[in-house]
Amino acid sequence: MAKVMRGNAGAREVSRDLGLAAYMRLKEAIEDGLMLPGTRVTEVELSDRFQMSRTPIREAIYRLESEGLLTHEPRRGLIVTQPDHQMVVELYTMREALEGTAARLAAQHASEAELATLSEINQKEPELFDNPRQLSRLNRRFHSLISMSAHNRYLLKSLENMASTIALLPTMLNLAGRAEQAHAEHKAILDAIVSRSPDAAEMAAREHIRSAGRWRIELLSRSYQD
Repeated sequence: MAKVMRGNAGAREVSRDLGLAAYMRLKEAIEDGLMLPGTRVTEVELSDRFQMSRTPIREAIYRLESEGLLTHEPRRGLIVTQPDHQMVVELYTMREALEGTAARLAAQHASEAELATLSEINQKEPELFDNPRQLSRLNRRFHSLISMSAHNRYLLKSLENMASTIALLPTMLNLAGRAEQAHAEHKAILDAIVSRSPDAAEMAAREHIRSAGRWRIELLSRSYQD
């Protein structure tokens, strides 16, 4: 009986691991722009695409639905959620407030190791200007580390919840001039954090998010015109 119980527990553990792996791969595909907003998805298609059985794919779909990354639409079925104009405006308003606060707190509480890692990330960015997908991943690391460097679990939780919606927005780092501008904006945030200047760090972070918001609204307006 004990062997049977251990066997069942092991099977459940494997199932959870596979479900998490499927979730991470699907979410990464959305973040990397390989599954664009509005794309219709099915269990069968995702199972074939990721070479995984339908059970972990089903678990991943359920989790992504709960996070708002997948949505059921009448007559279309399950799709990658497509943010509208109002959602984008609301998102960037909250990003400015939360990420500005994170930068302020990071200037006060970031460890020397965290500062060194932020600096390394910022220095590496120009090497990836011609690789938007990898640069986008590095960009997410930079913002995530600032959030963790704030050392405030409640702020971090709010930022993590918002990150799911951000994942729906395709990278803009492939647009002419945006990668270079974002790098300079990151440098301004980093310099303020390193100099332990909370006001300057918050101001730089807020300006960075406002800048990104302007690019995003412009991109969205173009898509409506096309």
